[in-house]
Amino acid sequence: MIPHRFEKFLEDLVFLVETGEISMSRIDDAVERILRVKFISGVFEHPFSDPSLLDVVGCKEHRLLAREAVRKSLVLLKNGKKQSETFLPLAKNAKRILVAGTHADNIGYQCGGWTIAWHGDSGKITLGTSILEAIQESVGVETEVVYEECPTEAIIESGEFSYAIVAVGEVPYAEGLGDRTDLSIPFNGSDLITRVASKVPTLVVVVSGRPLVIEPQVLEKIDALVAAWLPGSEGMGITDCLFGDHDFVGKLPVSWFRSSDQLPINVGDANYDPLFPFGYGLKMFRSDEGLA
Repeated sequence: MIPHRFEKFLEDLVFLVETGEISMSRIDDAVERILRVKFISGVFEHPFSDPSLLDVVGCKEHRLLAREAVRKSLVLLKNGKKQSETFLPLAKNAKRILVAGTHADNIGYQCGGWTIAWHGDSGKITLGTSILEAIQESVGVETEVVYEECPTEAIIESGEFSYAIVAVGEVPYAEGLGDRTDLSIPFNGSDLITRVASKVPTLVVVVSGRPLVIEPQVLEKIDALVAAWLPGSEGMGITDCLFGDHDFVGKLPVSWFRSSDQLPINVGDANYDPLFPFGYGLKMFRSDEGLA
């Protein structure tokens, strides 16, 4: 893990062993564990991968499994402004729908860090299906899908949209470059959500590797909220649930805080009061309703 300064690392490590700061038993322990894994994996007998298997990577079966993983990891956080009036599943045959947000048509953002590049990247960095493309694939042939990354007031007001899907979130990152003291939605995401939701019934999809701040006034305005985490290349896993082909089964693996001031926040804290508690997650259908 020190590729650019390994000579200095080796020099320092040898010095620390010779001066007794690091014992030889500690060195032996580390080497033994590394060698054990290599022997078990057969890397000494077969040091290289089998190039004939390259065409299998990303095959249909792999993508179907990835799609399943996406839909099973989604967490439905809000569904309707009233318990008696659910918003999801979305109608596939709506006349006209609006898709907006920085993360609606960006596979790089869906994948996050450690994808193609160390810190990931933006755009169509690999084969896959964006959320927008998945929506276009899922709706009826007569449904018009209007995509505007950052729609103006005029577009929102004059569009006569049945509903809107707004996908927002973070840019890809890895390790320390993801550290932020401000965990609000980047790219003025809250402003965009508010602008759209003030005029059109709105579902918000949050694409991020962690909870982000959802202000009370934003949560109140929107009709539904889904945490998609970092779904990767298979956007159809998201629309599988949005349009009712599969129900949501995911639960929060962390507590979703109200504001950054609450961090760190853990179950059992004296003043534990998250926006959504650990283990929270809604379903669209009752067990007696089945799928749409």
